[in-house]
Amino acid sequence: MGGRWEKHGMEGPEEDLLSKTLDLALQKGASYAEVRYQSEVRESINLKNGFPIVGGTTVSRGVGIRVVFGDALGFSSTNVLKTNALRVAVDEAIGLARASAKMRKRRMVMADAEMGRGRVVVKPRVRHENVDVYDKTEILRAADAAVVEGAKRSGASAPSRFFSLTCGYTEKHVLNSDGADVFTSIPRVALSYIYHIHHQGRSQMRHKDLGETRGWEGVERWRLDEELMEDAMGVAMAVLKGAAPPEGTVDVVLGPEVVGLICHESAGHPGEADRMLGREAAQAGETYIRRELIGNRIGSESVTIADDPNIPGSYGFYAYDDEGVRARERLLIEKGVIKELLQNRETAVEFGVSSNGSSRASSYDREPIVRMANTYMKPGDFSFDELIESVKTGVYIKTYSEWNIDDKRWNQRYVGVEAYSISNGELAGPVYRPVLEVTTKALYSSVDAVGKDLQMTAGYCGKGDPMQAIPVWFGGPHIRLRAVRLLRG
Repeated sequence: MGGRWEKHGMEGPEEDLLSKTLDLALQKGASYAEVRYQSEVRESINLKNGFPIVGGTTVSRGVGIRVVFGDALGFSSTNVLKTNALRVAVDEAIGLARASAKMRKRRMVMADAEMGRGRVVVKPRVRHENVDVYDKTEILRAADAAVVEGAKRSGASAPSRFFSLTCGYTEKHVLNSDGADVFTSIPRVALSYIYHIHHQGRSQMRHKDLGETRGWEGVERWRLDEELMEDAMGVAMAVLKGAAPPEGTVDVVLGPEVVGLICHESAGHPGEADRMLGREAAQAGETYIRRELIGNRIGSESVTIADDPNIPGSYGFYAYDDEGVRARERLLIEKGVIKELLQNRETAVEFGVSSNGSSRASSYDREPIVRMANTYMKPGDFSFDELIESVKTGVYIKTYSEWNIDDKRWNQRYVGVEAYSISNGELAGPVYRPVLEVTTKALYSSVDAVGKDLQMTAGYCGKGDPMQAIPVWFGGPHIRLRAVRLLRG
């Protein structure tokens, strides 16, 4: 890679300082060393019931250091980008490795992998800092007004609304003793909104996240006032006119938003290799996947679920992970069969495979762990009309309000917000709070048709201790489930 640090609006350390820190760790006896500079700059604007509330800009910037010393791993960090502070951080990382070596049952090894060298700079078409804060706030006001108007036109009210807009940049520079030397600069924009629709004792909560690896042009393309007007009207109709869903065994068509959440929770999380090894058991739970289940069927041949960091513009985009490994698509489930797990260089050794570039950290002071990026079900060949035309009695669940899943990601529950009954192959009236309660295998096995459309939703995936929230996309097409159990919320 060579050369000096290439600055993009943020002040980072010289590359020489990072290289010297890496050399110092090796000189002190580390068999492996990794130095990661990471900077997160975020501007946030918040609107509650049409009025701006506390916002501002936050900056997180520093260096994380990992070492393998004495057959164990140690991690430390500092936000002081000076030689002495980095020297202290190296000593702390080595000290932690030395202490934890006494408790390890296995020797710590980083799997061999081809190390990346290069720069990946995603340039925004419109830098968010060049947009006046008044104009940003007005976009949120228009979205808020659209919710109020959409509810009003339908005969309901939207008494509680909250919008949070976030714009910023992530810069990373990863060096390690195996030859990785990668610099990345990524802009991101995101919007999170939540509102309640109420009418005569009935209410529904609606929440959604939007996010992209783009500049301000990402916000402009969302067309929030149009999107929120339609969204609020759909939720309001369910509140005003929604009938009780049929109970018992029926056919169900799920919208991409629901499908994406299912893929994230019951394919992505259980497919994390460190979770199978027990690392997440005390924090985010366990997994139903055991070693002997890899290569076995979990669903119908219609189900293929991938996790891909390489999708341009995606909220979970990255080209190299935080261990210097080139990112690639990971097929978690292929034609109903459990195909592969999400692996970093540490877990890959345990499973006798190669890392597939799944190691990420949310901040300089968090260690990289196995994470998802953009998890989704691959599209099929069916149009929406074709999905519902053979359904005699069923329900179309377009969006959700609540969900729950157990620690092993096996038993799950989703409560619909905007939903409609299906009668003799056609959409009928709105349905109020249909509940899909099903096991992971039963859900994936019941999929008999997958739509040709593909839609993504943004989110923040939580994992680790201390907690790390990572930007992700999840999505899919419309899908049809045959003979599943539906309850009333």
